Amino acid sequence: MRFSIFYEHQLPRPWDDGAEARVVHEALEQVQLADKLGFNTVWEVEHHFLEEYSHSSAPEVFLSACAATTENIHIGHGIVPVLPGYNHPARVAERISTLDIISNGRVEFGTGETSSDMELLGFDVERADKRSMWEEAVPEIAKMMSQAPYEGHTGKFFSMPARNVVPKPVQRPHPPIWVACSQRDTILMAGSRGIGALSFAFINPDEARQWVADYYAAFEACTDPVGLVPNPNIAVTTGFLCHQDEQTALDRGLDGFHFFAYSLLHYYQFGTHTPGRTDIWTEFEQNRAEMGFEKLNAQVDEARAEDGTGIEEGGLDSLRGCIGTPDQIRDFVREYEDAGVDELIFVSQAGRNRHEDICESMELFAREVMPEFAERAPEREARKRERYAETIERLQNFHNIDLAPRLALEIPANPGV
Repeated sequence: MRFSIFYEHQLPRPWDDGAEARVVHEALEQVQLADKLGFNTVWEVEHHFLEEYSHSSAPEVFLSACAATTENIHIGHGIVPVLPGYNHPARVAERISTLDIISNGRVEFGTGETSSDMELLGFDVERADKRSMWEEAVPEIAKMMSQAPYEGHTGKFFSMPARNVVPKPVQRPHPPIWVACSQRDTILMAGSRGIGALSFAFINPDEARQWVADYYAAFEACTDPVGLVPNPNIAVTTGFLCHQDEQTALDRGLDGFHFFAYSLLHYYQFGTHTPGRTDIWTEFEQNRAEMGFEKLNAQVDEARAEDGTGIEEGGLDSLRGCIGTPDQIRDFVREYEDAGVDELIFVSQAGRNRHEDICESMELFAREVMPEFAERAPEREARKRERYAETIERLQNFHNIDLAPRLALEIPANPGV
């Protein structure tokens, strides 16, 4: 089980001068702390025009700062919209490769389509075309990072002649490829194309168990891999705030996680948005109870759990995530581990959660919870690799490619890779 952190650079209204700069600089400090504490990956989203929910429109810039100021933590795009209307595939290949060089081979290449009309219509992308755009772009990006020269492409959504796309990444033939998943059919697609599944649906361990089974069954049946090397991994996103006192954890972390979920729904399901005018935080406070985002009292919650009318025993569920005491979180994480989840991605920078609380939470978790799972991780990963060794070897041999020669000096291996 690996533990990672995730950033949208959320910024609820009202905004004061310097608010955006403060959010970004605090996030960078949190990443530097996570690197020292042993977290696996920092995942940074790319969104456009989604005010309050996500002020992260240039993740390659933020992640470059992360790469330059850390040593071991992996640097994850979670995700790059690879639709040509957003980002030309050649520019994506160049960005990923450059970041892999800066980080000494620590990049995780998360891909996706996006589904918000605010973004799709902003870039004049037809919703009906987005999956086809993803299908066309991702295999070509993988080739661009590995072929010298890239053979060129003539397609429906983009075309380019043969060119040597430089620089090439440190990880050969390319960094691990992932895709964002929020539904079962995307999980199945990820497995059937041999790439990692980044689940941004807040699912509980029982749901995760089924998603893991479906994903790895599809992976074993893969006959059409997207990348040149497979990446059999499934990651699940959850809220996170750890404190020795349960009520303090709730007070510090739950509002932020609930705003994260509410603002996501605002842009992706029910919201009516006027750019520069709509106040999502105010709407959240007005509508939270009817949406199931009411504040929780630890003592009341415990009583509800005991009589069967509340959330799961231990006080944690998918609408609360890993927000609680070290003991509560440890038990909840064990359930994800038993379900076969490879990585938990923690959402702490959300709503109005405070920087100092987030840092304190990460330190407590790393001290009291993480060691148990870190001790089991090597054996667990070895068992997984042994179980899927035949499929991994088959997919590695699927593409007959000549890898491009290195165009720079050898970079020392990073101990975290």
